[in-house]
Amino acid sequence: MSNPLVYDYLPILVFLAIAAVVSAGMLIASYLAATHTPDSEKLSPYECGFEPFSDARTKFDVRYYLVSILFIIFDLEVAFLFPWAVTLGDLGQFGFWSMMIFLAVLTIGFVYEWKKGALEWE
Repeated sequence: MSNPLVYDYLPILVFLAIAAVVSAGMLIASYLAATHTPDSEKLSPYECGFEPFSDARTKFDVRYYLVSILFIIFDLEVAFLFPWAVTLGDLGQFGFWSMMIFLAVLTIGFVYEWKKGALEWE
């Protein structure tokens, strides 16, 4: 008894099998081709050129988190512009003015954060 649904997913299974073989082949080839000569620098905890000078569990300044959260917020809001721009012809005047209101609120929020000094790192 043949199931046509299995035949629909057969190309995906073949693709996954080929991807697994190619990735395993690349890993094996890189392991065989690499030189294995560890020295004191490579065995040190950091390869950045200097020894750690403080504990990794120190507290960060809250401004670091504030700037990162603001970046994520504005980055996600700007991501809404791409689907809007693609469908602008279908949205008409209502879609255009809705986005203008959205951008105005975004701009007001940005100016407020700027005036409050939230973007100053000092």
